Amino acid sequence: MSDSLRRNIPLFVAFRVLFHARFYYPVIGVLFLDLGLTLEQYALLNVIWAVVIITLEIPSGALADVIGRKRLVVLAAVLMVAEMAVLAFAPRGAWMFWLLVLNRILSGAAEACASGADEALAYDSLPEDDRKKTWPRVLESLMRWKSGGFFIAMISGAALFDQSLMSSLLGWTGWTPAAGTTVRWPVYATLITSVACLFVALSFREPPSHSPGGRHAIGRAWQNVIEGAVHVFTSRRILFLMVAALIIDSFVRIFLTFASNYYRLIELPPFVNGMLGSALALLGFGVAPLAKRMVAHRGVVANYFVVAGLVLLGLTGTAMAVPYWGAWVVVPLGVAMSALQFFTSNYLNQWTESTVRATVLSFRGVAFNLGYAAAGILFAQLTAHLRSTHPGTDENGIFAMSLPWLPSVFFGCGILLWLALRWSRVSGQAHVTKL
Repeated sequence: MSDSLRRNIPLFVAFRVLFHARFYYPVIGVLFLDLGLTLEQYALLNVIWAVVIITLEIPSGALADVIGRKRLVVLAAVLMVAEMAVLAFAPRGAWMFWLLVLNRILSGAAEACASGADEALAYDSLPEDDRKKTWPRVLESLMRWKSGGFFIAMISGAALFDQSLMSSLLGWTGWTPAAGTTVRWPVYATLITSVACLFVALSFREPPSHSPGGRHAIGRAWQNVIEGAVHVFTSRRILFLMVAALIIDSFVRIFLTFASNYYRLIELPPFVNGMLGSALALLGFGVAPLAKRMVAHRGVVANYFVVAGLVLLGLTGTAMAVPYWGAWVVVPLGVAMSALQFFTSNYLNQWTESTVRATVLSFRGVAFNLGYAAAGILFAQLTAHLRSTHPGTDENGIFAMSLPWLPSVFFGCGILLWLALRWSRVSGQAHVTKL
């Protein structure tokens, strides 16, 4: 591996950390509500975000395989800067919701362009005969650095959002921030890191084994979409992996989307959100070596069964919503999410040819966001139904009534997938019997 390609690995880690460790994540739910949105509008914004990703994910992945992965990664970073600028400077008022819609569209496009392209670029930068052994080590390093990045972002983001804490910390200067001004301070911090992310993206080098397309790039991209679809839907092990992963991912992300609302429900002050978010992030340090050992010594089905069990445990805990002590649910859900990302990346890269790698990884993104969009729509409908049947109940009360539905529906989805897997094994129609 040449020095220029060797640089792609730490650049890939840095890009992922800067792109995903956003300072407003620990307070994202209350941030949007404090900007004047309802729970339904917030859920709708996340559906829009997911739909944009679903629409652009596969075409962007196929285009990355044709015109070059670096170009799509740079475009993703540019879009991140734009989305953060909109969120940072959108004025309150009648146009707020529509500007936040624009923010979600830009954010979804950025996610679609980055998803698959950065990972494919990094994977193809490794020596071909050593990828299977080296890639899990790269994922382990990525998970640890992401944990560190999230730790910093969660702690500082929640602190920046907390009006009283900022007033206390800045009191010695003689200046106290006006009421409501700290709401967007985590967003301003993320805008700064988005610029750093763009500089990292510009530093990548395209692997020589990948030849960017010329005049017929669009046609070749659509051909890659077809080849990628055939690869996914004719490989039953990939198909079952995608479905299992999207179910797990959707329910965990629904919780993470409303995590700050949950913390408010169990009576935790805003700055604790950052502490819990950072604790969740630090779980990656322990999960990374454990997941690597599980990949080496356990089968695919067994690994995903363990992840599903952790998610069910965590969702059951959220349904109880025990004041203060209910914060323990971040442990099983955090471990499950970290392990899921490790397992899915490891298996998909092993089972996919280089020529359609970014395309197939984009199918993963589409699957995850289809599940998330469906979960978001159902959650919005559920809260609307609860509001109509319990008039006069505030947002916290509606949210509390919605939580017991999450473990019940997740368990039902798991049973259906297990039955489908059993049927596939018995019928002898799938490669799943080899997992």
